[in-house]
Amino acid sequence: MLAMWVEQLLGYAAGALETIRDDEHYPALMAWARGEGAQHVGGNLALAQALAPELWNQTPLERLDFDCEALALPGRNEPCWCDSGRKTKQCCGAVTLPGPIPPHLMWMLSLRDWKGDTLKAALESGRAPAQALLEAGLIAAEGGQRGRAQQILEALFGAGDWSRLPEQAEPAFELLTDIYQERGFHRKKAALLDAILERGPLFLRGVALERLCLMHLDSDDLASAREAFVRAQQTLPDSPTLAYIEAMLLLHEGHADEARERARFWFRRLARHGDLDPEQLQFLADLAENPGATLAEQMVNSEEALAEPLTSLQALLEALSGAPRLAFTHAADERLEYHTTAREDTLFAAWQAHFQALVDEEAALGFQEDPWPYAGDWLAALCAHPEWLDSPQVVQTVAMALASRFGSLPWMAESFFAPLAGRYERWLTQLEEEGGRFAWDDADNAILLRTGLALVVGMERGDRQRSRQLAERLLVLDDQDSLGLRELVLDQLLREGRDEEAVRLSDQAEPGDQGPLLGVLMGRVLALYRLERLDEAQASLREVHELNMHAVAMMCAENPRPIPLALEIPEPGTKAEAWQYRALMRDQWAATRGALGWLAEQKRQLV
Repeated sequence: MLAMWVEQLLGYAAGALETIRDDEHYPALMAWARGEGAQHVGGNLALAQALAPELWNQTPLERLDFDCEALALPGRNEPCWCDSGRKTKQCCGAVTLPGPIPPHLMWMLSLRDWKGDTLKAALESGRAPAQALLEAGLIAAEGGQRGRAQQILEALFGAGDWSRLPEQAEPAFELLTDIYQERGFHRKKAALLDAILERGPLFLRGVALERLCLMHLDSDDLASAREAFVRAQQTLPDSPTLAYIEAMLLLHEGHADEARERARFWFRRLARHGDLDPEQLQFLADLAENPGATLAEQMVNSEEALAEPLTSLQALLEALSGAPRLAFTHAADERLEYHTTAREDTLFAAWQAHFQALVDEEAALGFQEDPWPYAGDWLAALCAHPEWLDSPQVVQTVAMALASRFGSLPWMAESFFAPLAGRYERWLTQLEEEGGRFAWDDADNAILLRTGLALVVGMERGDRQRSRQLAERLLVLDDQDSLGLRELVLDQLLREGRDEEAVRLSDQAEPGDQGPLLGVLMGRVLALYRLERLDEAQASLREVHELNMHAVAMMCAENPRPIPLALEIPEPGTKAEAWQYRALMRDQWAATRGALGWLAEQKRQLV
């Protein structure tokens, strides 16, 4: 019965609203209710008449600057407000509605229908109920109207009165941040997160904190992520979200053992409170047992449509062993060439029929289109044909696809990238045994080199040692550093405290006619500072300043304005390049005693 009532009410309200918009006066609505309106409620004239004044009272009118022209509720013996001429107790007062009428219904329907300047004016009036804004925004997003959804939800969260927010505002908040991310409105996203954390309702602060930390983690800004976490600890000391976020943060920082210890601490602390539901408690227990595996399982299951095929892929990769021999030939000048075989080409053709996305040959890592919208198809096909992974071309595209989606998540390394790396390392051993230079432009060499880069990126956060070892092997084979791995290896050496090795790597001349890289020069400065070779550090820092005049100031600044990074590599010498280096490595400078203070002193001399 209730479902029937909801359907009747929505049909009746939509028709009533259309009539009101044609003539914003009450008599026109009542004329409609006694005629067409009764048809929406099964021909029940009494119900149609009783509904009309209820809906009129909550309908915003453009002629009144979107205020309502509410009718006074008549007494039982007063004339009925439906204008029938009878007493209320003998008319609408005798009608029992089949169900409730949401008090925001007509506002919600109006927001769904209004467009352009009318919608803008209605939102700016500040009269829209929060629940109406919430529902209208979600409906617009479900209908693919992302811009409209953003406009409506901004009015919901921009009102300033956080007490108006309904308890169900969490999905709307997540939706708005997602829309900002998709549309490149990074400053708006950051401002919304800051506002929620500073003065928003408690139930939203945990979600805002999670989004803020994830935003910083996605951009490798570990220092800002740590600051956001500390801030959250002060605000929400007993939130279960903190356990989840700290585990993610520590894994990103490369502290797997500490992540497990802190997860155990959170489990013991929060379990004593006794106010967690069994599902939350079990998640914390799993997190305490194995943070990486638990976060990986959560990530896989959160994919909904992809949960089952991703789980199957995990099982397939776990069972992967051995590696077929590849075909290498020796060319002039000690150059080694890899050539795909007929079998490998056949396997790749069968795979490509499902995968479809083509590798962008002009980029180190990238596709001409995103393969993930139809991932369910190619994941299922690959699990049904594991022999396809005998082809390096298939391994290349699988590794690249996984890196594009999970490469920034350290807890996904063991599940997806490590098994593929095992097969790839066997191929690499075959290549090394052959001996010779392995150049990007020769034969099909780019397939193997690009695969190696995808695996280095995929394991960089979750298994730094293996990622660095793989990168170093590739650097030996490809002395032109076609993949740009030198800077990555240098950063990892610094994180491991291997400063002498970092200096030696930075001493190597850049291949070909390339100029020095900012990350290499700054890494050299940090390594020399740690080794107390300050004169050499100062000389290298002068080179840094000549290369990028923004780099030192950006590194020293406490809270610089973030610079959104495009997908492309930032132009040399720009603030974007300086910001990228800060985001990647400031945590290492901050962790080196006195380094930032010394850098600030040198900045004054450079200026």
